[in-house]
Amino acid sequence: MKYTCLLSLVALTIMGVCMSTLSFAGEAEERLANFMKQYQEDYKRMYCDASYAWWDSMIQGTKESFEKSAAATLAMSNYHADAAKYEELKKLRAAAVNATPLEKRAAYVAERTFEQNQIPAELNKQIVDLGAEIEQIFQTQRAVFDGKEYTNNELLAMLEDETDSQKRYEIWDALKQVGELVNTKVIELAKLRNEAARKLGYKNYWEMTVSFQEFKPEELINIFEDLNRLTDPLFTKVKAKMDDELKTKFGVDKIMPWHYDNPFFQQAPPSEKINVNEFYEGITGQDIVDTASRYYAKLGFDVSPIIKNSDLFEKEGKSQHGFCNDMNLEGDVRILCNIKPDAEWMDTQLHELGHAIYDYNLDRSLPCNIRCANHIFTTEGIAEFFGAKARDPQWLVENRGVSPERAKEASKALVEQRLREQLIFCRWTIVMTFFEKALYENPEQDLNKLWSETTARYQLLDPLEGRNKADWASKPHFVIAPVYYHNYMLGELFGAQVRKSLEKESNGDPKKFGQLLRDRVFSPGDSLPWEEFVEQASGEPLSVDAFIEELNAADAFLNL
Repeated sequence: MKYTCLLSLVALTIMGVCMSTLSFAGEAEERLANFMKQYQEDYKRMYCDASYAWWDSMIQGTKESFEKSAAATLAMSNYHADAAKYEELKKLRAAAVNATPLEKRAAYVAERTFEQNQIPAELNKQIVDLGAEIEQIFQTQRAVFDGKEYTNNELLAMLEDETDSQKRYEIWDALKQVGELVNTKVIELAKLRNEAARKLGYKNYWEMTVSFQEFKPEELINIFEDLNRLTDPLFTKVKAKMDDELKTKFGVDKIMPWHYDNPFFQQAPPSEKINVNEFYEGITGQDIVDTASRYYAKLGFDVSPIIKNSDLFEKEGKSQHGFCNDMNLEGDVRILCNIKPDAEWMDTQLHELGHAIYDYNLDRSLPCNIRCANHIFTTEGIAEFFGAKARDPQWLVENRGVSPERAKEASKALVEQRLREQLIFCRWTIVMTFFEKALYENPEQDLNKLWSETTARYQLLDPLEGRNKADWASKPHFVIAPVYYHNYMLGELFGAQVRKSLEKESNGDPKKFGQLLRDRVFSPGDSLPWEEFVEQASGEPLSVDAFIEELNAADAFLNL
């Protein structure tokens, strides 16, 4: 009898433990919900402060505006540097096993944001301040050529028109001048970033950043090694043909980097067979805006609220680049451009509005910290998908009033130019990915030499004998968007999968295609890990396959 009572007592004790555990679990879900409610309020407030301050700095270019932007960015970093909050969130997330998938995702993303800010406040301030200092140099510097200052747009236009090789070199060299102004600062910034990464248990900043982007470093590198291997034969063939055309054009025996119109050889030079700008002759910058707006309307997207708050044309002190930003996570989505009436800026306008419709059509009921694109590369993929329309024959017929006869006549040249662009950009992203990885692995090495060797290997550019300048440092992404460039290429892979699946499913109906994008790509935001999202959105895991299929199909069509 006593034995039976003892068993009963044990059973009751076990039951009490279980009930206590269940009670704690229920309490954990509630405590996690309360924590995240306050976090979302704080996050949104800080995000808005940082976004509006950053926008002002991009428009004004003043020291004061950059200081204000840096302070807002630092405040957000300092908030996430709170070790007590980080530890509390880790414990709550681990205990709240019955939280909803959406709650778990938002908490996971928040925890990762806290984790990457667990560095000393003084070190964090050094990184933010130095980054802002370098960014201001990029924004306000104007290159000197022939004793006068020029914007990047002006120099690029001059490079496009110049036929004398020596003058082309001088213009190209002017576009690289900023590298000599910032290179030592960029190296210093890389060392500070590495120091921060090591404090969080990572080998260097590159490894840390790709990990926080939810990539496995070795898998990411494998993708780019596959791209290198699979595109190398076709790139070699296409580049040789293109270089022969340029030798004839410029009357030279050897093609150098300044013979390409893009100073980094990240874009294809104009085709000898067709000038895409012919389809944009006689228009204004406003026509570029209106054409893009009408096109998106055909897909069911009204971009007028976006255009209303955007800044689209050149002005003194303003950033010379293009970008999009969701300012308040509630629909104040803006783009910044420096529009000129040509094909390049048609591409850019469509590209940035591609980002914008993604942000504008997110599910606004999502928690603030996952009310964003699923991944950097998914929004880049959509933007690149739309930017390419500026040179698409059918798009030109439907949106620029080009006659079907002229479009058909030009189609082969346009397909060849598109193939060149895809290959050249692919090889450029391989350069950026491998160079930046090496930069953070050893910032003390001879980076000028490394840049020359990397561009020679992957872009087949002849090394410049006797030149020892920091040409690599004239690329602002090393400062403004570090360890980011691989996402552009992954975006191309995702875009190819969207073309393969959603365009086919919509069967030529623009409104249906727009709705598929809204439902499958935009609305989910960052509610899923990217691997699940890509398969759900496009019907297959992310791979190089669809992209390589496109290249091979173009090659077969052209019979190069």
